[in-house]
Amino acid sequence: MNKEKKNTVLIVDDEHVNLKILTHILENEYTIYTAQDGISAIKKAMEVSPDLILLDIVMPEADGYEALTMLKKLKETQNIPVIYISGLDHTGEEEKGLALGAVDYITKPFSSKILRLRVRHQIQIINQMRTIDQLKKDEPQETEQSA
Repeated sequence: MNKEKKNTVLIVDDEHVNLKILTHILENEYTIYTAQDGISAIKKAMEVSPDLILLDIVMPEADGYEALTMLKKLKETQNIPVIYISGLDHTGEEEKGLALGAVDYITKPFSSKILRLRVRHQIQIINQMRTIDQLKKDEPQETEQSA
C-alpha cells in the first residue's frame, strides 16, 4: 500500500459521542468518514468507497442489519468489510450480524486497544489482498506453445 495514502474507515453511529470517541481512537492511523444512520452510511460508502466500515446496529431510518443487507446487494459496496460495534451483546445478535456478512462484532463498551487491533487486522487483510491482486496483474501472461 502506498505509504502516503492512509486507509479509510467509515464510522456509522447515531450517537454523536460515539462517533467522536471512535474517530479520536482511529484518526491518527486512518482517514475517517462518518454517518449517523444506515441510509447516510450507504450514500457515504458509495461516495468514498471506504476500506472498512464500523457499523452500529440500533439506528434510525435503517438499522445496522438493514444497512449491511443493502451494502451487500450493491456491486460498489458488496466487498467492503463491516465490523459491527454495538451495545447489543446477546449471542443471537452477534450470530445474526456475522451471518449477514460482517467480518467481526465488537460489543460496547469496548476497549480502545482491542478496537485498534481488530481494525488494524482487517486493514492488513485488505492491503494484502490488494498486493496479491496487483502482483497478479503485473505478472507476465503465459502464452501457450504448440507441441
